Amino acid sequence: MAEDFSDRTQTFSIETPQKLDMQQVLVQVYDALKEKGYNPISQIVGYILSEDPTYITTHNNARSLICKIDRDELLKAMVRTYLGE
Repeated sequence: MAEDFSDRTQTFSIETPQKLDMQQVLVQVYDALKEKGYNPISQIVGYILSEDPTYITTHNNARSLICKIDRDELLKAMVRTYLGE
């Protein structure tokens, strides 16, 4: 006969996904755009300025990847890198 577990507390846990590495994502997006024949810099700048994902190709899952990055955090990281902070 099956044991009755209805009086026991069930636990559920979700592993926190690793934080996306922005540099790695940008390199993958850049490569995907280049493979498709686009000017990667222009397309990424267009995406950042407009937040319109159609600037990024779906090739190699690039659009999905870049949409997982918070645009404000991406801009902050880029400015920090440029200023050497």
